[in-house]
Amino acid sequence: MQIAANVNYHVHSPDPQAYLIDAGGVTGKLVPPVQDRQTVSVRDLRGQEDRVRFDRDSLAFVKRPSVEATYGDDNAWQKAYDRQLAELLTQEIGARDVVIFDHTVRIDDPASDRKPARNVHSDYSEAGAQQRLKDLLGDAGAADWREGHFGFVNVWRPIRHPIASAPLGFVLPGSVEEADWVTLDLVYPDRIGQIMGLVHQGAHDWVYLSAMTPDEVAIFNIYDNRGLASIAHSALDLDADGHASVPRMSLESRTLVRYAR
Repeated sequence: MQIAANVNYHVHSPDPQAYLIDAGGVTGKLVPPVQDRQTVSVRDLRGQEDRVRFDRDSLAFVKRPSVEATYGDDNAWQKAYDRQLAELLTQEIGARDVVIFDHTVRIDDPASDRKPARNVHSDYSEAGAQQRLKDLLGDAGAADWREGHFGFVNVWRPIRHPIASAPLGFVLPGSVEEADWVTLDLVYPDRIGQIMGLVHQGAHDWVYLSAMTPDEVAIFNIYDNRGLASIAHSALDLDADGHASVPRMSLESRTLVRYAR
């Protein structure tokens, strides 16, 4: 089934483009670069989850009930959940070593400090990925991992209730040209990172999984040093969102993996 959704693409520009994060010292204040609002057609893969494969499409949908339910602010849940994530990535994508370095709870509410990301992007540029590798492992550790096959992989899960608004959508890499990507700086008060933004073109093949539950996860590739494509993604704004009884709540976990092969 196809649905219509609104998304914010990025644009080509001769000038540097950046997101200002916690701008002016205000936590949660985000000042974006110029964006291009577009309506896209999105395929619902509910009942056809096997149409996408991680090793080909950089995306997999997997049913895996969580060992946790509350995800409280005290972070007491993370140890058990991290063990489950490591097992999941070992079983599903062949990871040998897993470093879990960030969990982000997003709530689609004006009062939330971390709202769903409503721009078509992937989390790292080449330079951003290499810098993050060094940040996590140090110079010697990064050099060791570069000798083998490694990648950055995200795991996204609804929490507390099924997704009724702002689901996460993906652009299958086979429909993306290299020229569709632009680099974007992330300017924090204390550091600068770099991600990739996607520029609109009509051939992009959008997919999502409707009404995802807390028992389901999306596993998707952000960077791979052996050439598996980074997948663009964004929250989707649907016409039905205004009628949702509960706001979207989701947990996105960022991981660094080293593969056995």
